[in-house]
Amino acid sequence: MHDGILNPMAPSSPPSAQQRRTRKAILDAAGRLLAQGETPSVGEVARAAEVSRRTVYLHFSSLEHLLVDAALGTFTHEQIDERLAAVDELQDVEDRVEVTIRAVQAHVQETEHLGRTIIRSAAAAQQRGDGPPRGYRRVAWVEHALEPARERLGPQRFERVVSALCVLLGWESALVLRDVRALAPAEAIDVTVFAARAIVRAALTET
Repeated sequence: MHDGILNPMAPSSPPSAQQRRTRKAILDAAGRLLAQGETPSVGEVARAAEVSRRTVYLHFSSLEHLLVDAALGTFTHEQIDERLAAVDELQDVEDRVEVTIRAVQAHVQETEHLGRTIIRSAAAAQQRGDGPPRGYRRVAWVEHALEPARERLGPQRFERVVSALCVLLGWESALVLRDVRALAPAEAIDVTVFAARAIVRAALTET
């Protein structure tokens, strides 16, 4: 069983429709196994996707790369976008940030087992330098919530607030509150909202 670095053979030309379907089948299979609380091997993913191990090798540079992509696909499910739709109805920045926090962290808590897997996998991949970048969706959500205050904050302070709020958003902060503070899910989200509002309020007061 080969679960280390996969053969990084990737087509140099744009992927064909069949290649896109195959990649999706592999990601869907990995996502289903992750959703069961498992950390699957390459062979297990290949069997679930009904492809060969070699085919998996052709699409992903490492097992961690595959698992991170699969978990990210689950994390960016339509459900989270539906919950974030309420942000556009608000103008108050603190309220926009709170809606964003509650929407994302509710989904985070529903997928805790995936979060633990993706954090382990991403850490291993980054140590080898072959992991895909993470967090781009998180940054976009935060920037969108803060958008009405962008001009008031100015470029430097805006980026600092985005960075501060990214610390509060996602599986990492949820696991700290659960494992270190033993908070119930609802209480953990309330604490995260409290911290996020304090950060935004302090930044706007500085201006």
